[in-house]
Amino acid sequence: MYATLYLREDGMTKNVAQALLAIEDLHVSVEGKTILQGVSLEIRPGEIHALMGPNGSGKSTLSHVLLGHPKYEVTRGRILLHGEDLLQLKTYERARKGLFLAFQYPMAIPGVSVANFLRTALKSVRGEGAAKGFRKKLLETMQGLEMETSFATRYVNDGFSGGEKKRLEILQMVLLQPQACVLDETDSGLDIDALKTVSRGINQLASPERGILLITHYQRILNYVRPHFVHVLITGRLVRSGGPELAEELEKKGYDWLEKEIVIPAR
Repeated sequence: MYATLYLREDGMTKNVAQALLAIEDLHVSVEGKTILQGVSLEIRPGEIHALMGPNGSGKSTLSHVLLGHPKYEVTRGRILLHGEDLLQLKTYERARKGLFLAFQYPMAIPGVSVANFLRTALKSVRGEGAAKGFRKKLLETMQGLEMETSFATRYVNDGFSGGEKKRLEILQMVLLQPQACVLDETDSGLDIDALKTVSRGINQLASPERGILLITHYQRILNYVRPHFVHVLITGRLVRSGGPELAEELEKKGYDWLEKEIVIPAR
């Protein structure tokens, strides 16, 4: 059993040790400008959460902070993975603890093949023994994601289409089997076929032991990946949470109606 979290009056939470991923009263600044303002969010094993919001609301900032990007300064709050404070860990240490981020704009690595990149990642995160039978595992996973075997010999993201970059991210996650998956705008720029393939990979990742945070601007991916919870982030604040019906409401009405309801607290 996993503990229920309760918000205290100071915005922090009690009894978080057994939560998979807990974000507590998170405040983040970039070059002196406040981006996130008191974000609190809990993800339990087996849950899929969708984080939605208009451009510039702070969604990608949250993803970068989770993985430890040095540009972003946490001025208040905590991020816990199984009760351990991730803010005290380097990026590679967070990955070894079971946290994975699929970037909105994956980088190209000319000269490094997909197969070699994935084998190295698997060894780094899960140890030398994890790479045993790697080739067979890789080809089986690629087949499940409808990827041609020649993909493994190409250089990482070098000349890839948007859909190919996102497929590679999903391929990497399926191989690494992280405990907590954060997908930043994974559906951005995809045509319908690529969107379905990526969605199928995300659904393959869903399990009773794993938590998924799906960050998106649009509702359409949620037609294929059904979230348990939907949260809305506007101007760095979580302003509304609900079930899948909230995403459908946003698709019909946009974000303007929620922006009008926001009350900025007095300083």
